[in-house]
Parts: sequence; structure tokens; C-alpha cells
Amino acid sequence: MFVQIAIGSGIMLLTLLVGGVGIMVMELGFARSHHWLLREPHRPRLLLVMTVVSLGVLGIVTASVWIWALAFWGLNLFGTMEDAVYFALVTYTTLGFGDVLLPYDWQLLSGLAAANGLLNFGLLTALLVEALRHIRRGQREVQLRWQEEEDEARSLALKSTTERRPGK
Repeated sequence: MFVQIAIGSGIMLLTLLVGGVGIMVMELGFARSHHWLLREPHRPRLLLVMTVVSLGVLGIVTASVWIWALAFWGLNLFGTMEDAVYFALVTYTTLGFGDVLLPYDWQLLSGLAAANGLLNFGLLTALLVEALRHIRRGQREVQLRWQEEEDEARSLALKSTTERRPGK
């Protein structure tokens, strides 16, 4: 039991590390292109952010499933790599068909893999929402700033035309 918990905890930490690195890479990319993302047109740029984050999330999930599959296969828990990947995917996504199972002595790992997937999906969903919120808020601030500048320019132009009128 303690061996399973130790191995499962190590794998969970590794997948969280992979996820953290993936998130950091995406964050650096967004930070570099922040000014470009705030420019008009906004909707296609939001769609681009959503697509990039979704692909990043898919990459992180895929890497995590493969880490679990390699661990299952390395522990000789499955006869083929295909069975290990299938079980890892079904367990990590908490789908749990139950058609392929770990040997009785290693069943705790399936619960840890499922908990890991649930945790990562929650964190990655929060990342997607936060990325979209951050970009949209920045775009809205830029829009408001441009609108204020336009209003101020109109006000100055109106003021200068009323000051030049004769008889005032």
C-alpha cells in the first residue's frame, strides 16, 4: 500500500510539474504578445487565445496520460503498451469503463491517477478561463481609453470652434 502511494504521489508530482511548465510556457507567450492581443479586432484574437490555451491543455493532458501509461507499463501491470495507455486515459479522465483493470495489488494507483486527472482538469480549466478573462479585460480597458481620448478630442474641437465664433 505505501509503495503504491509513494509511486502514485511521485507520478502526480511529475504530471503537475509538466502542467506547470506548460502553463509557464503559455504565460510567457501571452506576455510577449500582450500588446498585440489588445489591438483590434478583438474577437479573432480571443479565439486565438482560446485555441492556443486549448491546445496547450490538450498537450498537458496527453503528456500526463503518457506519464501514467509509462509508469503502468514500466511496473509490468499490463501486457501491452496499448493497454497501459488505454487504462491511463480512461482512468485519468475519470471515465472509468472498467473493462481493463489493474491487478488487485496495484488498484490504489487507479484512484491516484483519477484524482490526478480531476485535479489537473480543474487547474487547466481555471487557466483557460483566466487567460480569456485577462485578455478580454485588457482589450476592454484599451477600448475605454481610446473612447475617452476620442471624447476629449471632440470636446476640445467643440470648445475651440465655439471660442472662435464672432459675437461671443
